Amino acid sequence: MRIKAAVDAREETGSDIVIVARTDSRQAVSLDESLWRSRAFADAGADVVFIDALASREEMKSFCEVLPLVPKMANMLEGGGKTPILTPFELEELGYKLVAYPLSLMGVSIRAMQDSLAAIKGGRIPPPGSMPSFEEIKDILGFNTYYEEEKRYAISSGQMARQRASSNVYGIQQRTPDDTEQRSQSPQDPVVEVITPEVYSSYGADNSRGPFSGIWSRTLRVKITGRDGFEKLDVRIPAGFLDGITNIVPALGGVNIKELLDDAAGELGGKLLLDFNDTVGDRIQVFLE
Repeated sequence: MRIKAAVDAREETGSDIVIVARTDSRQAVSLDESLWRSRAFADAGADVVFIDALASREEMKSFCEVLPLVPKMANMLEGGGKTPILTPFELEELGYKLVAYPLSLMGVSIRAMQDSLAAIKGGRIPPPGSMPSFEEIKDILGFNTYYEEEKRYAISSGQMARQRASSNVYGIQQRTPDDTEQRSQSPQDPVVEVITPEVYSSYGADNSRGPFSGIWSRTLRVKITGRDGFEKLDVRIPAGFLDGITNIVPALGGVNIKELLDDAAGELGGKLLLDFNDTVGDRIQVFLE
């Protein structure tokens, strides 16, 4: 059923995946059972069939004689499997088309690392001929290809300087002496100031009102005081940037701040729009500046 489902999914999606069907029934049940299942896999549309843990060369040959036109796979579990370890040429003679040697690379790598560590511990280093050069290592790992890709996107120092200059569209907000004195009296300074871009003005370039004119050019001050009396947050947000305010203060989710702003369009700065305690007891205040 699963093989047929995979075949149908491949056809429906136009994929080119290769479906390899495996059975472990040789050791769990019998050779005859595993041969029967391999035929069923082929009938269901599997591209390659594989019986794990065949116990002899004769069993492997019997497997390859079942539906000889369907490719067979062998698994050579080096040093611990039940299937005899054969060379690729021997497997090809039996009729196999696909083979896996799953532990060869890992095994020789482990042994090479052990030998190298033992040599270093004994005061020696691996001889140069036993390992690739640094340049060869970089090429094998793809570093040289990466370096070529990096050149495509590299910019000169002059270009970087021009980009930094053109991106400096925000001014530096000056603090008044009163602000400085007030902040110096607090042991903590949790204030985050959001600088309003120059695009915010009462009117557009053609003296017409736009989405960022009038009340939308004003600034909201959001202040949170913990139930212990300490100030947790004091942030100023341009009114035109309301969409992300709940990311800063989740407790404001569901509050129609735009409606509050419209109602306060004629008010002077400093008007208190909201003043409430959230579920954990923190006091949240929103001012229009």
